[in-house]
Amino acid sequence: MVLTKESVVHRTETVALVTTVSLVSLGVLQIILGETISRSVSLIANGFDCIGDGFVSAIVWGGLRFLKKPADQRFHFGYYKLENLASIAATIVMFLLAGYIIFRSYTQLVTPQQIQLPFIGVVVAFIAGLIAIGLGVYKIIKCKTAGMSSVRLDAVNTIKDGTTSFLTVVALILSSFGFTIADSIIGFIIAGLIVTIGFAAIKEAGYMLVDACDGDCLMYGILIKTYAERVNGVQSAQVVRLRRTGPVIQGELEIMVLGEMTVSELNRVQLEIIKISTEKISELEHLTITVVPFEKEER
Repeated sequence: MVLTKESVVHRTETVALVTTVSLVSLGVLQIILGETISRSVSLIANGFDCIGDGFVSAIVWGGLRFLKKPADQRFHFGYYKLENLASIAATIVMFLLAGYIIFRSYTQLVTPQQIQLPFIGVVVAFIAGLIAIGLGVYKIIKCKTAGMSSVRLDAVNTIKDGTTSFLTVVALILSSFGFTIADSIIGFIIAGLIVTIGFAAIKEAGYMLVDACDGDCLMYGILIKTYAERVNGVQSAQVVRLRRTGPVIQGELEIMVLGEMTVSELNRVQLEIIKISTEKISELEHLTITVVPFEKEER
C-alpha cells in the first residue's frame, strides 16, 4: 500500500495527539504521587519530563495541522517551515523543564529526604516507561516516511521519556535500600538527556530555517545531476541548488542542451529529468530546470 504525503501527515498527527494525552496524564499522576506520597525527586522529575514530552507532541501536532494548508499569496512555498518553528518551540520547553529538574535534584542532593512507599512509584514509572517506549517505537517504524524533523524529534523524545522512566524505577529501587543519593543523581541524568536531545533538535531546525544543505541534501544534489546527464539530449548539468522545507526538498537545476533543440524536445527532456528524480528521491517535491544553450564549437 502506497501512502501519500497527506495520509502520512494525518497518521503522524493522530499519533502525536495520542502521545500528548498519554504522556500528560502519566506525568500528572507521577507528580502528584511524588509530591504527596513518595517524596521522590526522580519521580517528580520524570513526571515533569512526561508532561514536557507531552507538550512537545502537542506542539508537533499543531505544526502538522498547519502543513495541510496549501500555498497562498503570502506563503508562496506553503507552510512547511512552520514545522521547523514547532521543533524550536518544543526544544525551548524541554530546556525549561531541564532547568527545573536540575534545581529539584540539587535540593534533594543537599537536603536528602527518605523515599516513602517506593513500590507504588516503581509500578507507575514502569508502566509509563512501557507506554512511552511503545509509542516511540511505533512512531519510528510507522511514521519514518514522513521525513519531518519535528516528528523525528517527537519520536526520539518519546523513547527518551521511556528511558528516563526506567531510570526512575532504578532510582526508587536503590532508594528503598537506603541509597537516597540515587534519587538526585537520576534527576541530574534525566536533565542531561533532555538538554542533549534539545541541542541536537534546535541545531537541525536552525539549519533548515537558513536553507543549509548538508548530509543527505548534498548526496541528493549529486544524484540529480547524474540523473539529468543520463537523459538523452542533455549535454551537461552544471548547477544544483537544494533546500529542505519541512518534510520535502525543493531544488533548482541548470542543464545545457544543443541550441537547435525544439521546444517540444526540451519539454520532453525536462519532464524526463523531473520524473526520474522524483521517483528516485521521494522527498523531492519540486524541481525547477533552467536551460542554457550549448554550441558544438564550444567543445
